[in-house]
Amino acid sequence: MAAGDIETFQRDGIWFNRIEGESRTLGSSFETEDEAVRVGRGAAAARQVVHTVRTEQGPSDSGNLHDWHPRDLMN
Repeated sequence: MAAGDIETFQRDGIWFNRIEGESRTLGSSFETEDEAVRVGRGAAAARQVVHTVRTEQGPSDSGNLHDWHPRDLMN
């Protein structure tokens, strides 16, 4: 991930979004992965950066479904 990309991640069962390279989270926490991914994806699209989903242990099993760049949608 490059600085400025959006990462959705889980910590102690709670989901968050953050901008890569920054220590604080972006917005509030989420109870479900789906909610956090929706918000993270929207933030990434608005900034035209990559969105990645991770768990405490590393990339999620569904990570490939969420690793995308908004420019890819234009092709």
